[in-house]
Amino acid sequence: MKRFKTQLAYQLSFWILAFAFFSCQNDPNDFEEATYSKNPEVFIDTFSAGLNFSSYGGAVVDAFQVDADVAYNNSAASMRFDVPNVNDPAGSYAGGSFYTSVGRDLTQYDALTFWAKSTVAATIDVVGFGNDFGDNKYQAAINGLQISTVWRKYIIPIPDPSKLTQEKGMFFISEGPENGNGYTFWIDEVRFEKLGTINPQQPQILNGQNLVQTAYAGVTNTIAGLVCAFNMPNGINQIVNVTPAYFTFTSSNPAVATVDEQGLVTTVGAGTAVITATVNGVEALGSLTINSSGEFVHADTPTRDASDVISIFSDAYTNVPVNYYNGYWQPYQTTQSADFTVNQDNVLNYTNFNFVGIEFTSPTIDASGMSHLHIDVYIPNAIPAGANFQVQLIDAGADGALGGGNDTNATVTFTAPTLVSQNWISLNIPLAQFAALGGRAHLAQLIFVGANVTNFYADNIYFYNDGSVISPVPTTAAPAPSYAPGDVISVFSDAYTNIAGSDLNPNWGQVTVASQVAIGGNNTLKYAGLNYQGLQLGSATDVSSKNFLHLDYYSANSTALNVYLISGGPTTEQLHALTVPTTSGWNSVDIPLSQFAPVNLANIIQLKFDGNGDIYLDNILFRN
Repeated sequence: MKRFKTQLAYQLSFWILAFAFFSCQNDPNDFEEATYSKNPEVFIDTFSAGLNFSSYGGAVVDAFQVDADVAYNNSAASMRFDVPNVNDPAGSYAGGSFYTSVGRDLTQYDALTFWAKSTVAATIDVVGFGNDFGDNKYQAAINGLQISTVWRKYIIPIPDPSKLTQEKGMFFISEGPENGNGYTFWIDEVRFEKLGTINPQQPQILNGQNLVQTAYAGVTNTIAGLVCAFNMPNGINQIVNVTPAYFTFTSSNPAVATVDEQGLVTTVGAGTAVITATVNGVEALGSLTINSSGEFVHADTPTRDASDVISIFSDAYTNVPVNYYNGYWQPYQTTQSADFTVNQDNVLNYTNFNFVGIEFTSPTIDASGMSHLHIDVYIPNAIPAGANFQVQLIDAGADGALGGGNDTNATVTFTAPTLVSQNWISLNIPLAQFAALGGRAHLAQLIFVGANVTNFYADNIYFYNDGSVISPVPTTAAPAPSYAPGDVISVFSDAYTNIAGSDLNPNWGQVTVASQVAIGGNNTLKYAGLNYQGLQLGSATDVSSKNFLHLDYYSANSTALNVYLISGGPTTEQLHALTVPTTSGWNSVDIPLSQFAPVNLANIIQLKFDGNGDIYLDNILFRN
């Protein structure tokens, strides 16, 4: 029976489709565009039809409630928002978006209006519409909306109502504590209206500025500073921050630079292009002039091993945390940033340059194991006589805090012929040239100062060790041994089973501070302030069948290091002197056991080290 019904359904479907095809011969004029609700209401005593609410990430989830006790004009209910105090574990602010699943046609309205009041006079961080947890294409918002303890009506103008044919983002809000304190505010009677008393003013891109930028093929920039201004019914001009979709962007020369609907400018060739925009046919104030030199010449890609580098800015390495690349230190700094990206290569660009600071205090940089500071610099303009370029380092001192009274700084200055224009200059500055620094363990700032150098690019800013400086702490684990386990008697190594019951830190009256630390995930012995240190084996061990004592050691400050084998019955010991340091990394040695004569290799009970400095040890074992 089920099969018969299925076959009948297929036949009916075929004939229905055939009838529709042959009898209707579709005339495009017969179709009507889908219509969307023109419902202007968002919250009038309750949620309007189809309205949803979701809080933002990091916001207090239940900060929003429907309140039946407090409402505008004694209506049934309002929206209540409880802003948390600073450090509230539930969240740092109150905020979320009211949106619909199906868009609404809002083209006949010119504003979103609502009434609001609060328990204290406050300034709401941002409030607006167009945030739908999707593209947020036509978002418009007012930042810093001042509200008071009495009900007042507020208006958010719509920049171009003709765009809102299927809008889902009805209302959104975000507010944090006022002076560290939480409070409560209410919103009511939220709706879209046709006021007819709002007069649009000239919109703006780039905050109304006419900017000129040097660029290269492959450089991308996004037009920012997008605002629309309106003269409100109370005579005050209101600024509304908007998304790019309200604007129509134009390039005067697409062969030089193109611009898409999101305001993304892409330089494609040599020449000049001017980017402008309009909103609803009204020309926006502000422009971006692109002067392109064509193809960009990149700085050479660094090839130093990442383990020898502390990177501040480079795509070749993982950069340390940086507070900022331009502190905009007022009132004396004139330097602006126009950083750009060319084919996924990020480049710092400092314009109107007099001085600029890069800060890294969280944490500071310990460059005591580095030998040089590397900076790639490109000066695009001609260099006049008398020009110089200074590089200054600031060390925050032992307290690690700038301004703590123990800061030190030092400067290295470059002039012609080192300084050249329209070529990358690779500065490899020995840190020893920053002689006035009190130390390099708490570097906090890198400052560039220029005279007659008005513009430059910077890339690949990093400290490195050329091998001449041994880091006080190994950054990588000792080389993993690959000897067959059957050929090894291990005292200390993660690679093998060690002699059971050994005491790695017997109390022999030494001043050495012995500990075990993880280096690159590998357990490592550390002897800090070595004078001497013993290793008591868990039991007397016969190593006479082995040929070598193997160990890996690392030190940045030792000038003497000896290793001893000690046998029992009677107690006999013999040393072997190690050379330290021999390289900037781990030293691996295999000492013939014959060199420990007259020690009884059939009855080894202890090992001992003496010398000075801080020593790291691993893979202490006897092997064939």
